[in-house]
Amino acid sequence: MCCVSYRIHSIYVLRLFNDPVAMILLYAAINFLLYDQWLLGCVFYSLGVSVKMNILLFAPGLLILLLQRHRLYKSLALLSVCAVIQISLGAPFLLENPVSYLLGAFNLGRQFLFKWTVNWRFLSEDIFSSRYFHICLLIGHIFTLALFYFISWIKLYNFSDLFKTSKEKEEPISANDMVRTLFVSNFIGMCFSRSLHYQFYVWYFHTLHYLVWLVDMPVIYRLLVLGTIEMCWNTYPSTNISSSSLHVCHAVILLGVILSEIKHARSKFSKSK
Repeated sequence: MCCVSYRIHSIYVLRLFNDPVAMILLYAAINFLLYDQWLLGCVFYSLGVSVKMNILLFAPGLLILLLQRHRLYKSLALLSVCAVIQISLGAPFLLENPVSYLLGAFNLGRQFLFKWTVNWRFLSEDIFSSRYFHICLLIGHIFTLALFYFISWIKLYNFSDLFKTSKEKEEPISANDMVRTLFVSNFIGMCFSRSLHYQFYVWYFHTLHYLVWLVDMPVIYRLLVLGTIEMCWNTYPSTNISSSSLHVCHAVILLGVILSEIKHARSKFSKSK
């Protein structure tokens, strides 16, 4: 798939960005989860986060899956493993200058440069840099995650008996539901990102094909959406048209996936009856 996209080929082969390294660790984590190796999955997930914090966009989906598979107590134990890895990797810096390390490594409020934005070129630089705009994006992100929770995830997964510790309460998750939940969680974050730089394309490129095929539309339209997204990411510098087109494609995928999730949840709920 890397050969299909000029931009992805450039990011993986010609550049030295850390984004591909983080995503390789993330996909390794997902592979372990698919084989029900949750400890290894959480270890590689945490390693991915240590390379690039965009991996946290998968965190809402991962939390849903952990609670479904292992309930509360074991989920907390696995999340503790993730925390221990973060503390261990950051220990040399925490011991030397903890304040500077925490402010630098977890600077969630840092300002992106307008000249590199792929997704918000049609806005003025003042709006792009506005804290109110950033807050609106955060609210939109949280609202959309909550929307998916209430229309889909709460119906797909059984969150009763979260405090049970018996293994009989651990419920297996199908590979499709697992990948679906993680990829949708990440895609929502991409739609509401304060800025997307060119190397950020790898954050969701390898998930787009799966997500587009969730949308109920003819194959030619699916290919058109993927092609338009590729065009947007290959336009440098970005333009009003390329940024607007990217948002239109994101909206088409997001709305299509919402409808698909509703249908999927209803189908699974009716079968469980």
